[in-house]
Amino acid sequence: MAVDVKPHPRFPGIYWVALEDGTRRLATKNLSPGKNVYGERLVKFRGEEYRLWDPYRSKFAAALLKGLETVPIQPGHEVLYLGAASGTTASHVSDIVGDKGHVYCVEFASRSIRELVDNVCAFRYNMSPILADARMPERYSMLVGKVDDIYCDIAQPEQARVLADNADLFLVDGGWVMLAIKAQSIDVTKEPSEIYEREINIMKARGFQVKEVVHLEPYDKAHVMIVAKKEKT
Repeated sequence: MAVDVKPHPRFPGIYWVALEDGTRRLATKNLSPGKNVYGERLVKFRGEEYRLWDPYRSKFAAALLKGLETVPIQPGHEVLYLGAASGTTASHVSDIVGDKGHVYCVEFASRSIRELVDNVCAFRYNMSPILADARMPERYSMLVGKVDDIYCDIAQPEQARVLADNADLFLVDGGWVMLAIKAQSIDVTKEPSEIYEREINIMKARGFQVKEVVHLEPYDKAHVMIVAKKEKT
């Protein structure tokens, strides 16, 4: 049982849960009560159910615990999620945007998308699974409208370029992006700091103002979370 649940003081849709052992954990309010997604603990408090958010399984949660100061994804937002995998973080994004928002989940691996459909989207009316390659956004342009935010976590080279290509098609003017960069997916021969700088420079060249760069150790090695805003045209 939760001892107490309080809304995050700065980020709507995100909560702090105090547990009986004295620890404090991040959580989101469960849009699909009674069902968890990746074995996360469900806790009830004053008639509501919350899902504990594991920072070792979700780079979004890790960034929050590492001091992320800007969370563009909010209740009611339309979000394009690139690299949704089996839905661990995407399901928490679904909780945050709630019943007035929507999450378009792009995933290339057929096994992951099956798990996403069967275990997550089947119970969440605000998620749309899309089997597609994020490097070719024009192929799913008929399935996605304009979005407020893009969250990108793809284990491929050219992560910033893929994000920018999708932003050109789908992101509203002045919209925000969150990009989880995994250095080893881009180039194992170069220092992570060199890769981060290169990807950031690509984003700037494509019209983004980079607002934050948060390193995710110890939760994820050689990862950063970048938060950026698309400059208005």
